[in-house]
Amino acid sequence: MHGNRTATPGARTVRLVSCALLGTVTVLTGCERGSSNGPGESATGASGCPAVHTRAEAAVRQAEKTDIPWDGPTSGPTAVSGKNLVFVAQTMTNPGVAGAASGVKEAARVIGWTVRVIDGGGTPAGIQAAMSQALTLKPSGIVIGGFDPDSTSRQVERANAAGIPLVGWHAVAAPGPSRRPALFSNVTTKVQDVAAISAQWVIAQSNGRAGVVLFTDASIPFARNKAELIRKQLRTCSGMKLLSYENIPIPDASSRTPREVSSLLSRFGDSWTHSVAINDLYFADAAPAFRAAGRKGSGPPYNVGAGDGDPSAFQRIESRQYQAATVPEPLSLQGWQIVDEFNRAFSGRPASGYVAPVHVTTADNSGDSTTWNPTGYREMYRRIWGK
Repeated sequence: MHGNRTATPGARTVRLVSCALLGTVTVLTGCERGSSNGPGESATGASGCPAVHTRAEAAVRQAEKTDIPWDGPTSGPTAVSGKNLVFVAQTMTNPGVAGAASGVKEAARVIGWTVRVIDGGGTPAGIQAAMSQALTLKPSGIVIGGFDPDSTSRQVERANAAGIPLVGWHAVAAPGPSRRPALFSNVTTKVQDVAAISAQWVIAQSNGRAGVVLFTDASIPFARNKAELIRKQLRTCSGMKLLSYENIPIPDASSRTPREVSSLLSRFGDSWTHSVAINDLYFADAAPAFRAAGRKGSGPPYNVGAGDGDPSAFQRIESRQYQAATVPEPLSLQGWQIVDEFNRAFSGRPASGYVAPVHVTTADNSGDSTTWNPTGYREMYRRIWGK
């Protein structure tokens, strides 16, 4: 699905992007904005981080490979008939949530089930109401789509008591079954791997010297944890300077991101060379502010999304419009996996335990595609289900 283009490691794409950081780096305090007021970051020198940089380049080269064969389950229960699912979405304005929901609907059509999507609107009250509505429908199973199950603990308890299996998508930090909260399985890549490779991309691409802005939504535990892991990985390189930690809730991103980006450009100027965001949508919203400031779409700053790899992110990357890379979730595959996990739950079988590999997409390896998924998953799940 990536055409015949040969991947070229993004670490070699641009090297001379950090001239403003060649002097001694000083400590910045009070750099965090939004509702987050954590400590500022410091870097101990301007020589970069040769050993860390070498390891980062190797990791990025591996993650940029596109010829990834199917390494998921090859056996399981045949399709159970007559089931219906409700996908409760944190917000359908989150492209990752929407992409996973689309994958669930596609797979459900194949296996012969029905799916209803209820949008929580991105607010605690809306998500709780959506979960309550899902329960009144008495579905066979409920998808926890991109929100913390503890925020709807009463509804989760009611589902557990009614014997309705719950499968999460980015619902808790770790993939696989969860005891507290009780989820049959949680479908996600390993957040540690996604966070690490996005920070390593910055280290590799900048030759170990960069001024970085980090965008997150601290209201979502999964996103907050991802951002902290990114920050931790950046700290392994002494040439990385975290200029600002921007806490912008995803439902507010379209209105707040342009203002914050304009402010950041005024404050940091050319010192801002790279950005990492926990979701690609921040760069869609940032583009007008970059454009108004006369910044080139090809950077700097060079922007990498640590999820979720929606089609618009691929388009920005391919056209070099204010995004250089993404660490995409295989959203369609994950939708199919969610359906397969439910089929295992309905059949009294354990969860599959499958975790998709981490991947980095750049203009050099996108192959004009707007998604990324390992090959062969549809065929394998059809074979497992007898469809």
